[in-house]
Amino acid sequence: MNRIDTLLATICPDGVDFLPIGEIGQLVRGNGMPKSDFVDEGVGCIHYGQIYTFYGPWATETKSFVPAEKAARLAKVDPGDLIITNTSENLDDVCKAVAWLGDDQIVTGGHATVLKHGQDSKYLSYYLQTPQFFAEKKRHATGTKVIDVSAKSLAKIKIPVPPLEIQREVVAILDRFRKLEAELEAELEAELEARRLQYRHYRDTMLSFDERADSQASKQASKQASKQATRITTLGEIGNFTRGRRFTKGDYVPDGIGCIHYGDIYTRYGTSTTETVSHVRADLASSLRFARTDDVVIAAVGETVEDVGKAVAWLGEDAVAVHDDCFIFRHQQNPKFISYCLQTTALKAEKNKFVARAKVKRLSSDNLAKLRIPLPPRDEQDRIVGILDRFDALVNDLSSGLPAELNARREQYRHYRDRLLTFKMAA
Repeated sequence: MNRIDTLLATICPDGVDFLPIGEIGQLVRGNGMPKSDFVDEGVGCIHYGQIYTFYGPWATETKSFVPAEKAARLAKVDPGDLIITNTSENLDDVCKAVAWLGDDQIVTGGHATVLKHGQDSKYLSYYLQTPQFFAEKKRHATGTKVIDVSAKSLAKIKIPVPPLEIQREVVAILDRFRKLEAELEAELEAELEARRLQYRHYRDTMLSFDERADSQASKQASKQASKQATRITTLGEIGNFTRGRRFTKGDYVPDGIGCIHYGDIYTRYGTSTTETVSHVRADLASSLRFARTDDVVIAAVGETVEDVGKAVAWLGEDAVAVHDDCFIFRHQQNPKFISYCLQTTALKAEKNKFVARAKVKRLSSDNLAKLRIPLPPRDEQDRIVGILDRFDALVNDLSSGLPAELNARREQYRHYRDRLLTFKMAA
């Protein structure tokens, strides 16, 4: 029996009280505080969106600040208070919390609720991450595009409230586990980044078609022959571009026509895909344009030069709808070879000459057609793709290599956190 079991058996042998959050303390709703109010120095503040994008379970310093005169009108957060999000685009993030453990009073704004209480702040923040709490908040969530759990609904959710001694013991264990997990993650992330750099170097080298050292004369001769057969060509010489057709995220449905949105190309997809992450309404079919198997879909718009021009090879069996800020590139080459080429350092330098540098970066089909790539025979393209696919899987696939180990550490942490925060309810 561990120390927590011993404490539970001694202090609350009949179980732990489950209380509505509204009875644990006072809930204070935030208001206002757009990001345009932020300044370099002033009163510390935590914006609701930062809770699920920047902060962990607790914080001792704030990322942002507001002027003192604006802070005076906002919800006050004292050391030990909990800030809970009321709104998010998904159910995972809504009701996420951060415990404020800094020395000074700070403020928060709209779409957030401050819980002033007498419990262990970290304990409450940890508990609001558990599957048990997720199931409860799901029952109170409203909305589809924007998910909301109001302060009034939040107040009704019951959570286990063991004695402070037990709360602090749970927190001590989770803090140690989280620190260990963070150290291991940092080591693995550093190793993973080194592998990614190695992969990018290897990819660029394979797709540069410069002289490559090889200890075996026969292989060198083969590569030299391949190099001689390789020609530098433009995308416009080997295929044609068709712009996609307009649809919006408001047209998305759970089941419908598979679609590729330009933003998903540089946030959700890798070099190729056989499935889409989004679907649009089937009744839009006649107004859409589609990529076929082996077409390459290229993002024509991006917030950065890095993103615009990124590509994904469509390898699915069915045609897929393509957004009008993308181009469908139809060709007779290995589609993954084309997609890999468009990731290389050389191609990035090439496209830099053509990207329109307004606030939103753009590439026209005329300028895409001017981009030059090396084009070896198809069998050499296939060979290179096979090698890069294996390297890419080692670096990026969560089912193998270092990413799998990193994911396993996170799963292990969540498993022990959830076990430690599961209590028998008092009769």
